[in-house]
Amino acid sequence: MEQKVALVTGASSGIGKAIAVALAQNGYAVALGCRNTHAAEAVVAEIRQSGGTALVCPADVTDADAVEKMVSSAKTLGRIELLVPAAGIAYQNLFQYTDEMTYDRIMDTNVKGAYLAAKAVLPDMIAAGRGGIVFVSSMWGEVGASCEAIYSASKAALIGLCKALAKEVGPSGIRVNCVTPGVIRTPMTEPLGEDTLSALAEETPLCRIGSAGEVAAAVLFLASDAASFITGQILGINGGLVI
Repeated sequence: MEQKVALVTGASSGIGKAIAVALAQNGYAVALGCRNTHAAEAVVAEIRQSGGTALVCPADVTDADAVEKMVSSAKTLGRIELLVPAAGIAYQNLFQYTDEMTYDRIMDTNVKGAYLAAKAVLPDMIAAGRGGIVFVSSMWGEVGASCEAIYSASKAALIGLCKALAKEVGPSGIRVNCVTPGVIRTPMTEPLGEDTLSALAEETPLCRIGSAGEVAAAVLFLASDAASFITGQILGINGGLVI
């Protein structure tokens, strides 16, 4: 049986890394689309030591040519069955102090990067009549966060893209879904500090911070045959903080 191939962007750390490792543990050959190739090589080594198959595909996800090269490199593992565009950046500041350059950087990474990756993998998926995409948004894309207006907007855009694209490519046998993580312990949330994280845990009905592995488990489910009649859906992994 041909091994399934997944392309995960932003897979050198945090949620992206957890997703890449989980997919490899569940039978996928995983291509890691990353700008930080040194960190990505460490993830690949971890996967290979566990008997999995993985490959680093260097890319700046905001550059269309680089994304095309990333996808071509990933296809050396086989036909891409699953895309998880997990590359993203966060930013906190008052809206009126967020300059245009910062706005462009957030939107280019979080939205354009996902758009370019999806656009690059879809022709082969459509030709094959099967495939899946799982976008990685955020609970702030659902409800918005004070002092994170542009980040929230970028993540809301992914939710809209998911819903629209699911309708467009569903007739071609392709499923498109989205996960919206809440407060997850990753390098991205470390700058918040333990006091803030503890306060957020207290606000969460399950009374704790989530793990990257729990987000990865949700992605695995949406990519699996158990979710074969699920598309266009937004799955929150937030401990009940957003309902």
